Amino acid sequence: MKTILNGKQMAITIDRLCHQLIENNLQFEQTVLIGLQPRGIYLSGRIHQTLLKLVPGARIDYGKLDITFYRDDFNQSKTLHVPNETNIDFSIENKKVVLIDDVLYTGRTIRSALDAMLDFGRPAAVELLTLIDRRFSRQLPIQPDYTGRTIDALISQKVRVLWNERDGKDEVVLID
Repeated sequence: MKTILNGKQMAITIDRLCHQLIENNLQFEQTVLIGLQPRGIYLSGRIHQTLLKLVPGARIDYGKLDITFYRDDFNQSKTLHVPNETNIDFSIENKKVVLIDDVLYTGRTIRSALDAMLDFGRPAAVELLTLIDRRFSRQLPIQPDYTGRTIDALISQKVRVLWNERDGKDEVVLID
């Protein structure tokens, strides 16, 4: 197991990603944030809270999206898929949507999220923010607009993002 980002590096990376979002969205009047269930919500929650501190007085719509029933392997898996909560209590119609997930790997999760998101309206634009981009593992032509760290990993390796809220510490590790 190799550490890619320790807790301090994760905090710095999240702060940088927030500043990049501010550069491109200013007050967020026409931008919404949507975290992908299950693990992307930890990153999106941190992004949302940090943005609220960095842009006082801004109203930044934030929701959580479950993609369980939109997965292209939903009916093929032998394991039971248990859905998580979707909570989007605002319109995404003609807004810029920033989808947030922890790791971009094959791109299939993002494809599913795009399908699921359309049930809530037609956005003007969609951007993708990921903490980790596994750039050589893509199966679909999906690329992040905001990236915390790009890594090269073998297909046999796994990237695990640990969150203090869930795992007791913040860290990104590469597992052989």
